[in-house]
Amino acid sequence: MREEVEAAIEKIRPALQADGGDVELVDVTNDGVVKVKLVGACAGCPMSTMTLAFGIERELKKQVPGVKKVVAVSL
Repeated sequence: MREEVEAAIEKIRPALQADGGDVELVDVTNDGVVKVKLVGACAGCPMSTMTLAFGIERELKKQVPGVKKVVAVSL
């Protein structure tokens, strides 16, 4: 499933980069939780929660059936 998630993120990435941000895949758990790190402008943006829920999570769930949840982590 990790490869599918990586491919889906590559499709999402240009929209984030257009606003000066990006997303990095950290982990995909066996129970369908995708852990990502928001970087660049996305890291400190007050709208990052909305981007995560209504942009990244929605697209990943649509493109990769096994994705249950997407969470942002800081490393």
